[in-house]
Amino acid sequence: MTLTVPCLFGLESLVSDEMKRLDLKNVRAENGRVHCEGTMLDIARLNLNLRCGARVLMELGAFPAPDFEALFQGVLALPWEDYIPRDGEFPVKGYSLTSTLHSVPACQAIVKKAAARRLGNAYGCETLPETGSRYQIQFALIKDTATLYLDTSGEGLYKRGYRAKNMGAPLRETLAAALVILSRYRGRDPFCDPFCGSGTIPIEAALIAKNRAPGLDRSFAAQRWKNMDSGLWLEAAEEAVDKEFHGSYDIWGGDIDPAAVELARHNAVLAGVEDCVRFEEADAGKFRRDSEYGQLVTNPPYGERLMEKKEAEALYRSFGQAHRALPPKWRTVVLSSHTEFERCFGRPADKKRKLYNGMLKCDAFLYGK
Repeated sequence: MTLTVPCLFGLESLVSDEMKRLDLKNVRAENGRVHCEGTMLDIARLNLNLRCGARVLMELGAFPAPDFEALFQGVLALPWEDYIPRDGEFPVKGYSLTSTLHSVPACQAIVKKAAARRLGNAYGCETLPETGSRYQIQFALIKDTATLYLDTSGEGLYKRGYRAKNMGAPLRETLAAALVILSRYRGRDPFCDPFCGSGTIPIEAALIAKNRAPGLDRSFAAQRWKNMDSGLWLEAAEEAVDKEFHGSYDIWGGDIDPAAVELARHNAVLAGVEDCVRFEEADAGKFRRDSEYGQLVTNPPYGERLMEKKEAEALYRSFGQAHRALPPKWRTVVLSSHTEFERCFGRPADKKRKLYNGMLKCDAFLYGK
């Protein structure tokens, strides 16, 4: 079967690499999505192990849909009864891009009607109870071609289960993990985040250092599906646990806000990494480290949502001065949407990578070889 993993724009190659490391076949990326061929076991493995993907979708079929009749007949022809039981709840959501059928609510209604008719015919009833487990139907209409999926994840994969509360404008765990991966952190060198907020980046760094699957502490929609053997989830979880590393790590997060530091410590406990992450109240403008190698990954305030632009620029200048005192072999990744970040920081980036933090278009500024 074809499995599709949507992701934030700019993360396609990272998600593709993750899927290849899991030995998935025929991995191929396009804008905002990565596809592969897999089994029911791979659904569990992907949900448990992916760090940067948004969710795992099972593709049921694709067909031309230039009008509502074609959409209805195409959905009606799919074997919904092979996946959704008589009492299954099957809400519909989706999107349309550059297609004749541009009204998403109208398309939702057609997909729902066609799936309901197919299931009603299969189970011999006019009205389906929808009182059982959820089988979320998703559709994508792109250039008059409809693709239908079942969402196996439920809540997005960024919800690891360790962040009960947020500080201000939060960074999604999937993007935080991507920034850590871009820094090439492997757990050997010191790792620092001087604007740690609620601790998401250092916690994701700890999960990466320990090679701990990020989905072990949460549940997924497909775990409650009648057509998926619960033993597959246990097998995938045991495989993930067997791959964990056990060592000592130098991972540090600092923030000037004592409430943020306290919350970061709490989140680290929930994530089970409190033994390898230290959080301290600290001023990023006074950041110092003497070790020859290290990674610094951070997401400072942008001046768009949390503070005024001039305050953000002053913060970048102060942080830039502190950064210049770091030993030359450190690697740094800074995520910012501020168009003048490099000027304020005092140094042009060695590389830049376009990313999105929610709906905010950002750049990851990479420093070091």
